[in-house]
This record gives sequence, C-alpha cells and structure tokens, in this order.
Amino acid sequence: MNDIETIVNEIESVLRHLDTDHVNDIAASLLQAPRIFVVGEGRSGLMGRAFAMRLMHLGATSYVVGETITPAIQEHDVLVAISGSGKTEQVVRVSEKAKSVGAVVVAVSANALSNLAAVADRLLLIPAATKYQVAHELGSVQPLGSLFDQCVHVALDAICLRYAAATRENNGSAFARHSNME
Repeated sequence: MNDIETIVNEIESVLRHLDTDHVNDIAASLLQAPRIFVVGEGRSGLMGRAFAMRLMHLGATSYVVGETITPAIQEHDVLVAISGSGKTEQVVRVSEKAKSVGAVVVAVSANALSNLAAVADRLLLIPAATKYQVAHELGSVQPLGSLFDQCVHVALDAICLRYAAATRENNGSAFARHSNME
C-alpha cells in the first residue's frame, strides 16, 4: 500500500465513527445563528479558518477569533471551537467567555471528557489520533495530529454541504462571494 492509500484508509476509518446526527444537528445550529465564530490554535486553527471562509462563501456571517475585524460575540451567536485534545487553553478560555454571554458553543474534539467538551452545548467527536495519541483515539502512522486535522476538515465540509442544501446555495452563488481581488 502506498502512503496516499494509507492516509485515505485512516481517514475512512475515523469518519465511519462520526455521528451523522451530530453533523446535522450542528448544521441546524449554524442555520439559526445570527453570526458564526470559529476558534482553534495551530493546525486546528487553520482548519477553522477554512471552515469560516467556506461559511462566508455560503452566505453566513462568519468570523475567526483573533482577527482584528472580529466583533464581540453575543447571545445566540455560535462559536465553533476546535481542539483535538480539548484542553488547548486559549480555545477553552474563548469558549467559556462565549458561553458566559449566551452564545452556543460547538466543540470539535477527539476528547469527549475534556474541558472543552464540558463547556460545549454540542460536541462533534472526531476520534482520530492527536499529537498525544491517547488510548481512545484511533491510531495513525502520520505525525502529530495530522489525522485529526484531515478528518476535521472533511467533517466541517460535510456541515457546509448540509448548510448549503438548507440555504439553497450552490457553486455559482458561493463563487459570487469568492474573493475577486486575486
């Protein structure tokens, strides 16, 4: 088996464990949100940024926490917080703050017993190997949290597909919102 097949097989093995009801539930939460905020550190943050961008393409008002143009989160907004371990301090802190003002917190993590999961209103459990490679995570030959990041990207894209179907967005309408200053 070549390396690409190995990676694809690992991703498939994790995604088979994904609860599609949770994917649908999270998409429904986003549809109700006046605004959607995304937070994550490192590669999880990069997956979050890609998600926020795609949501913008689909017509959502979305922000990345930490950017200079990100406004204050408010009641009824949704925060999507991504951390494989569920214990990244900045992500947990932001989630606690969002919860304190009445925002809905969606955690995306490999750890259902984490501080992040405890704060969250909804949890999208991605049982993939993180950099800690603890017992409840599905193993990986890839370094650090690559498998978690890959699976997060696919799971968040699935949420985007559900969101797009509900809002009747398509490639043409998304492309109209795509940057034209490139």
